[in-house]
Parts: sequence; structure tokens; C-alpha cells
Amino acid sequence: MIQKRFELNADPDAQAWLAANPSSEPRVIEYDVHRCCGGGKICQVRVRERSRSDEPARFVSATLQDGSPILIDARAAARLPARFGLTVRGRGSRKRLDLALDSDEWGELLYT
Repeated sequence: MIQKRFELNADPDAQAWLAANPSSEPRVIEYDVHRCCGGGKICQVRVRERSRSDEPARFVSATLQDGSPILIDARAAARLPARFGLTVRGRGSRKRLDLALDSDEWGELLYT
């Protein structure tokens, strides 16, 4: 199990999004890996609400600077830096929370 202690910071846009979209459950940083028809590996990361089917053993606990709990998929936790942020991406009804990582950190998360 991952023993890393995570420090997550939400930028002002993410803080506003979280305030406008409250949740009684922790948010989840999901990490999905699958193979496409040509055999290539496709990795996807998204921030979402926790679902009933989420198994607690698959996640590492983290906390935002305001104390809000976040669950991180253990596979992603092994690749993420100890300190990273949340931001908002998209427009209109497609706005969503996303990770704020630099290009090297994205590379480490998705391609190693």
C-alpha cells in the first residue's frame, strides 16, 4: 500500500467549482488503463464523485487544503507527486475538476 502523504491544493477556479457542486462523499481521482484494438495502452485520469461500487482498498486517502477528503486510486498514487493541485477545465456544462500537473508529472502518471 502507498504510504506517501499527499498535499492537494485547489486553485481559485477549483475552489469555486467545489463550492458550487457540494458533495457529501469524498471526490475520487480515478485512474483507468485499458488497451485499444491495436494493442496500445490508454490511460485516463478523472476526478469524480465516489460511487457505491468503489472498493475502499483501491484508494489512498488525501485531503485538500480546506480539509475536504479526496480518494486517489492507488495505481495513480504510486505515480503522482506528493504535492499537486486541482483546477477546472472545460466550458459551460462540460466544466469539470482536473489535476493541475506539469508536463513531466503528466508523463510520469500516464506513460510510465
